[in-house]
Amino acid sequence: MVDTLHDTGYRGFASDNYAGVHPEVLDALAKANGGHQVAYGGDAYTQRLQEVVRAEFGDAAEVFPVFNGTGANVVGLTAMMPRWGAVVSSATAHINTDEGGAPERVSGLKLLTVQTPDGKLTPDLIATEAWGWGDEHRAQPLVVSITQTTELGTLYTPDEVHAIAEFAHGHGMALHMDGARVWNAAAALGVPFREFTSDAGVDVVSLGGTKNGLLGAEAVVVVDPARVDGMPYLRKLSMQLASKMRFTSAQLLALFDDELGLRSAAHANAMAARLRQALDYDPVDGLSFSQATDANAVFAVLPNDAADRIRERVRFYDWDRAAGQVRWMCSWDTTEADVDGFVKAIREELGG
Repeated sequence: MVDTLHDTGYRGFASDNYAGVHPEVLDALAKANGGHQVAYGGDAYTQRLQEVVRAEFGDAAEVFPVFNGTGANVVGLTAMMPRWGAVVSSATAHINTDEGGAPERVSGLKLLTVQTPDGKLTPDLIATEAWGWGDEHRAQPLVVSITQTTELGTLYTPDEVHAIAEFAHGHGMALHMDGARVWNAAAALGVPFREFTSDAGVDVVSLGGTKNGLLGAEAVVVVDPARVDGMPYLRKLSMQLASKMRFTSAQLLALFDDELGLRSAAHANAMAARLRQALDYDPVDGLSFSQATDANAVFAVLPNDAADRIRERVRFYDWDRAAGQVRWMCSWDTTEADVDGFVKAIREELGG
């Protein structure tokens, strides 16, 4: 038997990846266990997941479970273009800043990045890199990738996604959505997935799960199969094909069951709103905010020495130390007491 090696009462605000597995997900894994099931996706749970995904994203949608978000992004983007293709993304996109060069090294694609004030692309911003088709000296811009919610915690509305899709499709490009926190987006918008994905013109979605209470399960949702090629083969050669896929699929199914994913994400969003509101309502000298708090992330600016003192009590990450910018993330298991204790620590270390 493995002993518990950590303090189970500890909470931090560094990442929603720090949170454990939701009890309902553990229960789903237990129910999927026992007996034999066909390997590599031929199991009952993966077949059921296909049915659920089609109900959520459209009758043509296909789902490909994978192990992690980087795998989902790399496999999905690779399937969307030939080797000479390029992806237009924001400079802060996870595929550009936090995936160790995997899109470029594993897939060989080119990233064409755009500076954005809030992490969000617009047609005008995309146009700054969407050019040069037919020029053999330039990687061909063939895909636009947006993140929902963005790496800066901001949110695309369905209309904003639709405008980007219209621009992309009008220029012969496909639209990919990195949905590492797509459940938080759906909860914040209060609309079904399809309203800001398939109905808005998104072609491929990286469907997150790990940041919302799963053990380690994500998926590529191909909304428009005509926009991709070779998904089954690319998933395998990218080392993202699970042999015991029933356990990956069972976790994803759990998020759709009784709206667990939306409930968990809405709670995380509410805790971030509580944190932001507590510090907005009674402002603290030396503390400001750099981005809107649209979902479960709070981006704040404060002196580095104060941030370091607070971090000794409650863990969180610097985002841009030169600017004094930090990120505070809330999770499915963040409590009101966690938030209130964090606010108290912030006030004490900032001197008021």
